Amino acid sequence: MASKVYFTNMRVRGDENLTEKLKRLVKKAGIEQIDFRDRFVAIKMHFGEKGNLAYLRPNYAKAIVDVVKKLGGKPFVTDCSTLYVGARKNALDHLEIAYEHGFNPFSLGCHVLIGDGLKGTDEVAVPIPGEYVKNALIGREIVDADIVISLTHFKGHEGTGFGGALKNLGMGCGSSAGKAEMHETEKPAVNGAACVGCGVCARNCAHDAIHVEEKKAVIDYARCKGCGRCIGVCPTKAMRPGQEKGCEMLSRRVAEYAYAVVKDKPSFHISLAIDISPFCDCYGSNDAPILPDVGMFASFDPVAIDQACADLCNREKPFADSLLGEKRPVPGVDFFHALHPDTNWEAGIEQAEKIGLGSKAYELMEMA
Repeated sequence: MASKVYFTNMRVRGDENLTEKLKRLVKKAGIEQIDFRDRFVAIKMHFGEKGNLAYLRPNYAKAIVDVVKKLGGKPFVTDCSTLYVGARKNALDHLEIAYEHGFNPFSLGCHVLIGDGLKGTDEVAVPIPGEYVKNALIGREIVDADIVISLTHFKGHEGTGFGGALKNLGMGCGSSAGKAEMHETEKPAVNGAACVGCGVCARNCAHDAIHVEEKKAVIDYARCKGCGRCIGVCPTKAMRPGQEKGCEMLSRRVAEYAYAVVKDKPSFHISLAIDISPFCDCYGSNDAPILPDVGMFASFDPVAIDQACADLCNREKPFADSLLGEKRPVPGVDFFHALHPDTNWEAGIEQAEKIGLGSKAYELMEMA
């Protein structure tokens, strides 16, 4: 049976503003069917890396907090620590960035919690019937929540093709060790012919795993966590996934981790395909949007919502003055493959379906 995905564009009419329209969308999609009374509700989202401006504004999170509180829930907004260089590797620095970007109790009307503790090690091993993952290492605060809501900025991603609900849940809720497990197959290899020894990869490695020797990058695999940051930042594309299907395996493991996050508890999923940047919000900068703003989506099915977002994005016309526009994808080519040819987002959808997380078959319910 096809899952229902509710959709609305970014147009507003009369006195309604966009956050009010988002509230109306999630109610139309059935969020009120969940019993929120006196239950702890994790609203999982991305606070944006320092220097990045593509992340979702906190106003959208406040709208969902308002809905949950009105239904009697106890919401908190959350994310987990990162593996790579940046300002979100521990809870204190992560909270500073969250507050700087407007995610704080005063603007949101609820608390902000880092889901895997001070150093990214406060985790729970969640057993799942996965093909690649048997015990997913999920941040304790998220496991302790009674209900999970994913609030996702839908955009491109250098490892999984795009960052959607599955990525927000799976990778986003994994502890530091969990993230390392998901990234295990994405450890890079150096194409010596393309490497110019610029050192960008080394400067962006949080684990001191890359050094430049004789004008070529050299990887210390004992230190490498496989986060893929060096692949994304390499200006000559000399860094590539070391395994032939490394990105595919990443997408499949992310899907299985997403299953662990919502296992045995109610969940609801919201995605905003706006400011669609070519790379993740984890970067300390963001390139120009690759596509026009598409709209807002809501569903009980995280698989269906990702498929719907991808389909509607692929109907748009790329901005000429963008990374995607520069690649000039031919008609019919998936935009996210065109952006990141090594990735395989369909594998994540397939894996999520296989383990029973949801269905890629959906019925689009449009709301004016």
